[in-house]
Amino acid sequence: MKALILGAGYGTRLYPLTLNKPKALLEVGGKAILERVLESVFSIKECDGVYIVTNAKFFGAFQDWVKVKNLEKKIQVLNDGTVSNEDRLGAIGDINFALKKASVDEDLLVLGSDNLFEFRLRDFVDFAKSKEPSATLALYDVKSIEKARLYGIAVVKKDGAEIVDFEEKPKDPKSTLAATAVYFYPKEKLKLIDLYMKSDLTKDAPGNFIKWLKTKEPVYGFVFKEKWYDIGDRGSLKKADDEYRMKEKGEKE
Repeated sequence: MKALILGAGYGTRLYPLTLNKPKALLEVGGKAILERVLESVFSIKECDGVYIVTNAKFFGAFQDWVKVKNLEKKIQVLNDGTVSNEDRLGAIGDINFALKKASVDEDLLVLGSDNLFEFRLRDFVDFAKSKEPSATLALYDVKSIEKARLYGIAVVKKDGAEIVDFEEKPKDPKSTLAATAVYFYPKEKLKLIDLYMKSDLTKDAPGNFIKWLKTKEPVYGFVFKEKWYDIGDRGSLKKADDEYRMKEKGEKE
């Protein structure tokens, strides 16, 4: 199994913090967001390689960080060649780029580099593997129709976890189960990403691929109740930083 961390965004909503630093390397509770994401990935023993896909602007920053950290698993930083928010490949485009660049032919975990969660990634992987050869994504109940309009929203069957409807940022959400940036794609499904890329459908949010895939075969949702932090602006960054500091202070006392 391999893991792919999506880090090619430009973090424009966090300016000026991200003018010269990738969002993933901002700190939450005294530790880089990326480091916290990788700690979860490293808990999956069968994952023997990690790729971070980023852009030309932040490629050097990620490379330097990885060298300094000297992390326990092999990590390769990939440069998608984009230089601005206007020419970015989009999340699906970056997944496709990384698959080809790294010649991945194994089960793949895909995670956002600005997406912190407190469920055990081991539980997600075990659930996802029980649904093979179908794809699986992690879902969190935001419990608000207003908030649901900001995310990819899934509807799951009442008698199980199969996703029966999915829409990115719906005006009229059919549920409040939001897609988080945690995906599992069995190796059998990776070729479908290339097929999707040949369509005229949007290549941005990864949920668009899920919406397309769901029309062809079953896709499953892993619903978790532990905390989730989608760090997109300074307010969400501060909230996560405050809560992690309080949590870790309590653990030390």
